[in-house]
Order: sequence, then C-alpha cells, then structure tokens
Amino acid sequence: MPIPELVIASANPDKVAEIAVVLENLAVLIPRPEGMPDVVEDGDNLEDNARLKAVAVCEFAGRPAVADDTGLEIDVLNGAPGVYSARFAGNDATYQQNVEKVLAELEGVEMGQRTARFKTVAIVRYPDGKELIANGIVEGHISQSPSGEGGFGYDPIFVPVEGDGATFAQMGHEKHKFSHRGRAFRSLAHMLSST
Repeated sequence: MPIPELVIASANPDKVAEIAVVLENLAVLIPRPEGMPDVVEDGDNLEDNARLKAVAVCEFAGRPAVADDTGLEIDVLNGAPGVYSARFAGNDATYQQNVEKVLAELEGVEMGQRTARFKTVAIVRYPDGKELIANGIVEGHISQSPSGEGGFGYDPIFVPVEGDGATFAQMGHEKHKFSHRGRAFRSLAHMLSST
C-alpha cells in the first residue's frame, strides 16, 4: 500500500519537525506551498482553526493537506490561554513572552492548583471534502519556573502526569511517547493506514 503524501499546513519549523518524527514511514510530508498567504485563525476552538488551515492549504495546493491546532488549558485561568496559546502575550509574542505571561498569571498559585492540559486537534482534508480528525490530550501541571532546553512553546513549564516529573523541554524524544501532538498524530496515522 503506498504511503500517503500530505501537504503540511504549518510553517512553524518546530511543529513540522515534531509531526515528521511521529509520522515517519507513515506519510510523506510535503512543505507548505511557497507564496501561500497566511490563514487567519479566527475559529472558536482548536478544531475550527485546524480545519481553516487544512481547507486553505488543500484548496491552494489541490492535494490532501494536514493541519493541526494546539492549545494549553490552565484550570485556574478558566481554560486560558486555550485557542489563544500561540498569541497569549500578543499577536507577535515569542515563546518566552508567552511562558512569562503564564507564569505571571499564576504568581502565588500553589502547585496543587496549577493543573493544566495540552490539547491537539489534527485534520487531514482531501480535495473531495473528506476529512480525518484526530485528537490528543495530555494532563499535567504548570511548573513554577522554566526547565529544560528542548521542545518549544510552553514545553519548559509543562510537566505531564505520565512523566517522571520532568517538563516536556527536559525530555527530548521521550516527549513524543505521550505528548498531545504525538497522540493526535499517531491516531491520525492509524486512520491513514486503514483507509
């Protein structure tokens, strides 16, 4: 059975590298087309944003496309930053600025109240309108300070329940075993292999 080719919607090299690791030997990822305009991510939730990107890339490239959207939900912040995770500290915020804003918002909040989860929704969109949708969730908590050099985004402050107390940024490739993105894309890969 031939390995499917998917145009990847993300232009974030960190995210693309993670997805490539999870989908290795299961799908061939084709880079986002040159000259494609940015997609406005104004959906109400992660699935809406993932779909906006998948549809736009599929239509632009005329080929099956894969897109995802990820959010960090912190319970004491009523689920924020959620769908605004990438721009929590502003539209052009860096990873570090977003991390600093989360830590500032949690100033004085004790460890037992710092529960959070990462969610990823991944969608493959085909030119005929057919879709495959997969979800990945990992529970954890927000550390009191950043730790680790790996990963990206909120990885230096997210400690998954299933780990050994390390942040995602401290784990290296171990992260993919139970990360939200790993779970969503492994589920998606299973769907791809059975279609």
